[in-house]
This record gives sequence, structure tokens and C-alpha cells, in this order.
Amino acid sequence: TGQNTSTLYRQVAQLVGSRGIERIIGVGSEISSCATRFNIEKVFYPDTATLMSVIAQGELPLENEIILIKGARKFGFDALTEMLEKKVHETILEVNLGAMIANLNYYRSKLKPETKMVCMVKASAYGAGSYEIAKTLQEHRVDYLAVAVADEGSELRKAGITANIIIMNPEMTAFKTMFDHKLEPEVYSFHLLDALIKEAEKEGITNFPVHIKLDTGMHRLGFAPSDIPRLVERLKGQDAVIARSVFSHLVGSDSPQFDAFTRRQIETFESASACLQEAFPHKILRHICNSAGIERFSGAQFDMVRLGIGLYGISPIDNSILNNVSTLKTTILQIRDVPEEDTVGYSRKGHLARPSRIAAIPIGYADGLNRHLGNGNAYCLVNGKRAVYVGNICMDVCMIDVTDIDCKEGDSVEIFGDHLPITALSDVLDTIPYEVLTSVSTRVKRVYYQD
Repeated sequence: TGQNTSTLYRQVAQLVGSRGIERIIGVGSEISSCATRFNIEKVFYPDTATLMSVIAQGELPLENEIILIKGARKFGFDALTEMLEKKVHETILEVNLGAMIANLNYYRSKLKPETKMVCMVKASAYGAGSYEIAKTLQEHRVDYLAVAVADEGSELRKAGITANIIIMNPEMTAFKTMFDHKLEPEVYSFHLLDALIKEAEKEGITNFPVHIKLDTGMHRLGFAPSDIPRLVERLKGQDAVIARSVFSHLVGSDSPQFDAFTRRQIETFESASACLQEAFPHKILRHICNSAGIERFSGAQFDMVRLGIGLYGISPIDNSILNNVSTLKTTILQIRDVPEEDTVGYSRKGHLARPSRIAAIPIGYADGLNRHLGNGNAYCLVNGKRAVYVGNICMDVCMIDVTDIDCKEGDSVEIFGDHLPITALSDVLDTIPYEVLTSVSTRVKRVYYQD
């Protein structure tokens, strides 16, 4: 910060007091020298090793608490975090905010300086946790956030997110929520547009921003290009809503085999969106590029682009990992020796070819670990070594073969992440990484860090 110790920790103490923090645990000589500034429950230690020793001996109770860990890399708080995770014995999704920012900047580097960006945080930010991701993106000044439904947007507003938010699938029952929380809906049909205008007029609202979706070949949702004259007439005949942007969705921008179709989509969009813009004096933002489009069709940036899966570290072009954001981890609960003639798990599906060491880990299909990964179809990592899933995956627990792995109860297990690409699971399931990411249950604790 460039501030002296006394000034810095006076400000920290004020922030702690204003945010309702109940206890502070300080590490290091500088914060310890300012202990009197903190008027809450407090304890201080000279170094991280001392703190970890106190926790290990049970002298510092931390049950049922939400803990924020902040400190410079030299304090080695990553070891403290790992220790606390093991004590919790839970399945955890680690979210690397620093990696997400690196991905954001990677795609930004491909844009013209004036090109705006929408970042997708729908489906709980692809499983990573919508508020924390949205807060970080807001701090890095993205132009828009996008969620699927109004409830997702209102929750972000209630949590303090002030950035512009687009609702991609607005429900007609949620217009009031959108008005109250300044959530800008996508509009894709005359039926939806008419209902929205009627409700806005009823509420006495004028110039509420909307985002016009055009169907240029996806054939999912959107106005047809031939609808533009009628759409212009309808928009000009009222003042309840105003077009903030017009956009479309590319079908196959990730694959060269669809390039001719993609170019036709872009041409169709350019023509139709230009007709819409010509009818109005105010600027209407145009956008069609998704993550793959940003990389492969730089000439189609228009005024804005939409960044989705690329933000979360997965290239939509070849599923390679950019900067990994999410790591799903758990711990070994128990290890037992099972003779060759026995079976493991429900329906006796886990047949052993030899006497085996079988570890039970606290993750199952209710956490998002797909049952089709069981019975030797996939593996996780235990101390860097492959451990295949044995037998059927249960709702809350599954079993893995650790016969040839040096490990013990309490050791960490990586389901996917920094050392095991998520594509190792999605390929087995014959699906896409999106599905695996968004399947991680909300009961899985999220742990956020920034390196």
C-alpha cells in the first residue's frame, strides 16, 4: 500500500469493524504491533508455523466459521489453507481468481481498445460461484455481466453488484424484479416485447434498456431479419423500452468446418443490425462474437463481444486449458484391504482382479460426480498418481483403487483441476466441459484464492 504500518492497520481495523467481522487472527510482527487497534476478539502469532501448530493441537477452535485468509505469499498461507481443508474433511471446489483474471486479459488482448465486453456469469458462473466471480469482474471493469434468469441477477444486486446485468432468458413473471433491480432483459419475440412494454407502461417506466436478439441461423430464439421493419415500428410507437444492444449467436465459430456458415451469419447480422440502427438516433451496441469468435473472427468484434467458457479457462476451439480456474478436490476418508474374491460397492459391480487397497472419498453423484465415471471408466489423482473409480459411484461417497499408491487417510484427492484436466472427465462422458463444471453441486464448498 505504501503506507506505514500504523496507518495501514488503522484502516484495516476500521474495515474489520464496519463489516461485522467477529474475530481476527493476526500473523507476523507488523500486525501484532497494532493489536490494540482491533476492538474485537483477537489473537496474534509470530509466524504461520506457530499458528498451524496451535490449530493442530486443538487450541484454537474454528468450528462453524467462515474464514477469510489474506496475506503475502511469503507467509505461506497456502499451507494453512490446505491444513484447514483437510480438517474439514469436505469436498471443495477451489476457484483461482487470479487465473480467471489472466483469462480475461488474454481475450481482452485480442480486442480493439474500444470494444466492450460482456462476461457470462450464468449458472452460478459455470459452477464457480456467481457473486465472487461477478465481484472480481466488476473490479476489473467489464462492461456487462450476463445471467440466465432474473433471480440470478437480483441475488447479485442484493449482494452489492452494481455492474450492468443482462438477463438472457427473461421470464414474463419477473418483469417487476427486472425493473426493481435494473436488470436488462434480452428480447427475442414480439410476444415478449409487447408484454414487457405493457408492464413497463403500467409501472410508469420509460426508456428501460433491452437487448434485441436476432436469429441468424441458430434457430433457438430471436427475431428473424425479416422482422426488422415491424420491430422498428413497434419500438418507435412507444417510449417504455429502448434498444440498448442488438446481438446474435454464432452456431459453429469454434470449428473451421462451419466457417462458411459463420461468415453468412455475420453478414446477415451486420445487415439486419444496421437496418435497426439506421432507424434510431441513439447508439445501439452490436455484438455476435462468443469466446471462439473472439479468437477466430476478429473482424466481427462490432461494438461488443461475449466471453463465456474461455473466461473459465477452457478454449472453446480445442478444449485445451488456458489458465485453469476450478479445481475439484476431496480427501480420503478410509482405506481398507479388500481380497480379490470380494466386490466393491452397490450391485457388486466393483470386481477386483487382485487383492486391493480401496479408499473411500466423500464425493458422489449428488456432488456432481457423474455415475458413468465409475466402474473403472475414469480416474482421479492421489498424490499425483492415477486412482481409478471402483464399482458404482454412490450418492455421497465413491471408492477408488490406491493399491499402488503411497497414501494415507486424510490425503488430498484431485477430481479435476490443475493436474487433471476437466476434459479427462468430459471425454469419458462424451459431453462438453460446460456440463461437468455446471454439475458441481451447491453443497460443495467453494474456496477462492488469488495468486
